[in-house]
Amino acid sequence: MQVPVQVKPAVWGAIGGAVAAMIIGFAWGGWVTDSTSQKNAGVAANAAVVQAFVPLCITKAEQQPEQLEALKKQSSYSRYDTVIKAGWVANVSEKYRRDVADQCGAAVVEAMDAAAAKKAQGT
Repeated sequence: MQVPVQVKPAVWGAIGGAVAAMIIGFAWGGWVTDSTSQKNAGVAANAAVVQAFVPLCITKAEQQPEQLEALKKQSSYSRYDTVIKAGWVANVSEKYRRDVADQCGAAVVEAMDAAAAKKAQGT
């Protein structure tokens, strides 16, 4: 079978255009592979769970004021243990417990620092 002479450049142009479109799409167009999409969805889901449970943890922390000073005295790395031992994240799945405890401990201490600064400015 004879292929007309005009077809060969058109086919190579289409192949080159497809390759260029893929390069531009993945590099600048925001295209992602399935595995990257699933990874990003997992990260977003984890963040959503943490954001949902941190306010509940803070509410439980406010109900135990005797634990708050102990939490503030600890380093940011060991606050996780205090939050877990106090039972503020007992209702959180083990998979998300550490992230929720870290965020909760940081939020409680940050709120205590802000309240102390506000109180100092008021006096």
